Amino acid sequence: MNKKVIFEDWGLVDYQAAWDRQEALFAGVVGQKTENRINGTAHPTHNYLIFTEHPHVYTLGKSGKAENLLLDDRELEQKQATYYKINRGGDITYHGPGQIVGYPILDLDNFFTDIHLYLRTLEEAVIRTLAGYGIAGERYPGYTGVWLDADNERARKICALGVRASRWVTMHGFAFNVNTDLAYFNHIVPCGIDDKDVTSLARELGHPVDINEVKDRLRTQIADLFGME
Repeated sequence: MNKKVIFEDWGLVDYQAAWDRQEALFAGVVGQKTENRINGTAHPTHNYLIFTEHPHVYTLGKSGKAENLLLDDRELEQKQATYYKINRGGDITYHGPGQIVGYPILDLDNFFTDIHLYLRTLEEAVIRTLAGYGIAGERYPGYTGVWLDADNERARKICALGVRASRWVTMHGFAFNVNTDLAYFNHIVPCGIDDKDVTSLARELGHPVDINEVKDRLRTQIADLFGME
């Protein structure tokens, strides 16, 4: 098993451009696995962990409902936002500046072949990162992602998850609100949930946060939990 992971921070990248780059990396890993199976070889597969930010964009997963976007084309243009229907699980979400979007492109045969555990491990990395800032992140039974005050009427989501996996190779991932402009969430039914709030690290702390520091801490937690090299 190859636990070496190539980490890249793409900075602020257009959503479509990042999706294309993801697909290319994903196809390369799946292609190597297919070649190994056909030829009886055991060439190691690559693993990647990508961090990025996107200009304002709404994305709708395969199981989502288009009516959960509350803007028409003209209003999207006014908000300088774009909209994509994409091939991950989950409903609609927002990406924008000040949000850490993580794209782990991992061959889970190198780690563990359990999608449920994969999602819970990503959540745990965010929970541990939040703990470093004195914030108690937690899971909300029945929902994915990381929440605050999940056991009462103040429940609010700080990190959303939506992934795709084929032949145990993952893509897409998570969106962790750090210094995010939360007003953009007012124009969707986030993740199809119409009675819960969305928050950010900056909102909870009462001040902007050094996003590069958060990235470093989060990357460390992911690497430790997955046993990455």
